[in-house]
Amino acid sequence: MGQKFDPVTIEILWRRLISIVDEADTTVARTAFSSLLRDAHDYTCMFTDRHGRELAQGSFATPGQSGAMALGIKKLVRALPLEAYKPGDVFITNDPWALAGHLNDVCVLSPIFYKDRLTAFTACVFHHSDIGGRVSSDNHDVYEDGLFIPLVKLYDGGVLNDALIQMIRWNVRTPDEVTGDIRSQIAANHVCAAKIGQMLDEYGLDGLDDLAEEVIGRTERSMREAIKKVPDGIYRAQGIVEQIEGKEDITIKVAVHLKGSDIMVDMEGSSPQVDWGGNVVYNFTYAYVFMAMKSMFEPDIPNNDGCTAPISMKAPEGSVVNCKFPAAVAARMQIGHFITEIVYRAMAEPLPHRVIAGSGGTPATMNVLYGRRNDGRRFHSVRIRGGGMGASARRDGEYCYIFPANGANTPVEIFESDTPLLVEKRELLTDSGGPGRMKGGLGRRMILKVPDDSYAPIPPVYLGIQAGRYRYPPEGLFGGWAGAKASFLVNGNPGNPYGLTRLNPGDIVVMDAAGGGGYGSPLERNPECVSEDVREGYISLAAARDHYGVVLRGDDLRVDPDATSQLRTSLKTG
Repeated sequence: MGQKFDPVTIEILWRRLISIVDEADTTVARTAFSSLLRDAHDYTCMFTDRHGRELAQGSFATPGQSGAMALGIKKLVRALPLEAYKPGDVFITNDPWALAGHLNDVCVLSPIFYKDRLTAFTACVFHHSDIGGRVSSDNHDVYEDGLFIPLVKLYDGGVLNDALIQMIRWNVRTPDEVTGDIRSQIAANHVCAAKIGQMLDEYGLDGLDDLAEEVIGRTERSMREAIKKVPDGIYRAQGIVEQIEGKEDITIKVAVHLKGSDIMVDMEGSSPQVDWGGNVVYNFTYAYVFMAMKSMFEPDIPNNDGCTAPISMKAPEGSVVNCKFPAAVAARMQIGHFITEIVYRAMAEPLPHRVIAGSGGTPATMNVLYGRRNDGRRFHSVRIRGGGMGASARRDGEYCYIFPANGANTPVEIFESDTPLLVEKRELLTDSGGPGRMKGGLGRRMILKVPDDSYAPIPPVYLGIQAGRYRYPPEGLFGGWAGAKASFLVNGNPGNPYGLTRLNPGDIVVMDAAGGGGYGSPLERNPECVSEDVREGYISLAAARDHYGVVLRGDDLRVDPDATSQLRTSLKTG
C-alpha cells in the first residue's frame, strides 16, 4: 500500500516540485552563455519520476520543447534498463525524432539517485544558437542542418567524455559558447537533483513513487472532468501554410474526436513531408496539439504526465506533421507553430470563448546572423521575434508576442553587444492589428544596419530567416478581420525570407512582423476603445472611420455618438 497524502501536504509538495524546477531554470539564466537562453529564454527544464513520466516543468517552459519532452524523455529513459543507470551519469542528445524536432534543441539528461536508489530523472533542453551546418530554411536534409548527436554519455559515472566535447567543439562556429551552454545544462540538472534530495530528507520520504502517483492521478482526473463538459463530436479545420517560393503550399488538416473524457486528434490528409526544413516530427506536432488542448480545457493546473493522458494523436508517417528521417527539420516551427492555431479553429464551434484568432507570432520569426567582426572574431547570434497576438472573446491581442511559443524578445542592447550590427529602429506598426470587436495585437518593425565605418564586419554577413505570414495574413474569427502580413526588405527591395541572405557593409534590412487577427465584428467595438487606440497611435483616424465605423471630433478625438451610429448602420447595410 503506497503512502497517502492529505490535501494540504500534497499541495505543499506539488508546489515544491515546481519551485525546484524553477530554481534549475534560474540557474540557466545566470550561467548560460548565449543570449538566446539568458534573455530570450528558449529552453525548458523538467524532471520525471524514475519511469520517465513528467512530474514538473519550469514555469516559463516553451510548449514545443516541454510537450515533446513529455513524450520523448519516457522513451529515452526506457531505452536502458533502470539498473544500467548509475550516479554521475549524464546523457546528451539532439536527435530531432527522439525529442524536440530539430538539431539545435540539445537535451542533457541525468538520473537522480537518493540513498543509492534511482529516484527520478532531470532533463533540460536548450535551443543552442549554433549547432554547425548550413543555417537556412531551404536545407534539403538533416545532414545539412548541422551536427547530429545520438543518445550518448557525456559523463560516465562522473567521468567526462572529453572526446565528445572536442568533437562538438570542432563542428560548431562558436565552440566556447556552445560548450559553455552545455555546462549550464549540467549545472541546472545538478541543482534539480540536489534540491530533490533535500526535499526527500525534509519530509522523510524514501522516494517519489507515491507522490508521483498522487500528482499525476489528480491531474489526469481534473483534465478528464474538464473534457467531459464539452459535447461529444468530431470538430474539423484545416489551414494553408505558405511554402518557399516556387513550391506548392502546405495543407494541415485536423479532426478533433471528442468522446467522453478522451480526445483523439487525427491529422490524416495533411501534406506529405517537403524537401526543405519545415518538416515536423511527431513529438513536436503533438506538443502544439497538446498546448492548444491544455490551454482550452484546464489552463491553470500545472503540467505533468496526467495532462497528456487523455490526449492522443494520429499523424500519417511521411507527412509534414510526422516526417521521416532524414528530412530537413531546422525550420520546423515554420509549420509546427501553426498546429495550435488550426486546433483552435477546429474547436471554435464548441468552445468559442476559449480560442483566439490567428497570431502574427505564428510562426515565431527566427533571425540567425553570423559572420566575422572586423578583427576576425566570429559571431553567431539568434533572435526570435514575435508579432501581434490574435484577439479572443475577452481581450485584445497582445503586442510583440511570441505565440504559441513562450520566448522573450531580446533587448536591443544585448543584440548590439552580441554582434557588430546596429538596430536603427524597433516600433509598433499602426493599423497592423486585425480589426474586430476585440482588436488583434499590433505587428512590429525592426530595422537593422550593417555598419560601413571602422566597426564594419568583414563581409559577408549571413542572415537566415525562419518565419512566415508573407503571403497569408493571420486570420480573424467570428467576423474579425485578418491582421497585416509580414514583410522582408533589403535596401528597399523585397528579400528572400526562405533562403540565406548575404549582407555587406551599408546594407539595411527592414523586417515587419505580422499583426494578429481580430475577434468579432469591428463594428461592435466600443467606440471609446477606438478613440483611445487612435490617441495611442495603434490605429489611424482613417481606420477608425472605415474599419470600425467610429467618427471622432476635435483635437481630443472625442466620439461623436450620432455620427458613429449613422456610419455603422451605413457600413452594415452597404
